[in-house]
Amino acid sequence: MISSLPNIFPDFSKLNILIVGDVMIDRYWRGRVQRISPEAPVPIVELERTEDRLGGAANVALNIKSLSATPYLFSVIGDDTEAVAFLKLMSENNLFSGGILSDPERKTTIKTRIVSGAQQLLRIDSENTHDMNTDTEEKFIAGFRDFLDTTVIHAVILQDYNKGVLTRNNIHAILHETRIRNIPTAVDPKKKNFFEYKNVTLFKPNLKEIREALPFPVSSELKSLQSASDYLRQQLAQTFTMITLSDKGIFSDHVDGQSFIENAIPRNITDVSGAGDTVISVAALCLALKTDVRFMTHLANLAGGRVCESSGVVPISLEALRQEYFKSEVR
Repeated sequence: MISSLPNIFPDFSKLNILIVGDVMIDRYWRGRVQRISPEAPVPIVELERTEDRLGGAANVALNIKSLSATPYLFSVIGDDTEAVAFLKLMSENNLFSGGILSDPERKTTIKTRIVSGAQQLLRIDSENTHDMNTDTEEKFIAGFRDFLDTTVIHAVILQDYNKGVLTRNNIHAILHETRIRNIPTAVDPKKKNFFEYKNVTLFKPNLKEIREALPFPVSSELKSLQSASDYLRQQLAQTFTMITLSDKGIFSDHVDGQSFIENAIPRNITDVSGAGDTVISVAALCLALKTDVRFMTHLANLAGGRVCESSGVVPISLEALRQEYFKSEVR
């Protein structure tokens, strides 16, 4: 097994990672606040600039690309002006868009954040959260299956934001196709279909999601997290459990009995948006390279913490990850 970063750097670039899930545009309206509105007790933002970034599963694809691997993104967007903007962002970032379906019955998800300095004042969401229709499901799975038949894939990430792409039928079909091809799977679940992800390789919820899904209280202590992982394994039979604990780090548990908390490094946190995307991206690359569980957790923890120091949703670069790793080695 690989257990150090210098040994895996060259191998990241050899990996093809397929990402399936809900995509969106993270839109930022940035400006200054100098006065309060006379119409209501709210700040007036003097708009200075706007910016669109790829979000959701598309941010996972950006993370994979930024780490020198090759991402292939499969999702569904609307047939609207925002879909045009999304595909333009895909093109500008040199991302594969052959797995993106357009559905006129759906909106392209936009999350608009109004920001002054480092402070987010308001977020406005425009989206659909209902499942895609049966016809779109069939087209989606057919395209996914055909792609796996023609392309070598080293790991599949299922990135669920409960926006209707990862339906129950799609989840079962995707996991069936990966299982018969012996492709490892990494899942970032959400509440609606939390217990549909059976027999996956890596199951990576956060502590909030665990607390919402399990029928008993869960704390951030090792014993409690182990009980949660044991319960999940009874329900899902996953190989790895990885639970992100925000500023407390990451809990990891392997079916062979390794169980521990990787503590977070103290940081100046600016924005936690997208940290989960970065964690699962790094974990999936390590999964594809069969690194040991402690190294995978350590590297994912460093990466997730690093992106929290930046404003907005941003991927981590290979160089930034290298810097974080070597700094951690001399601490």
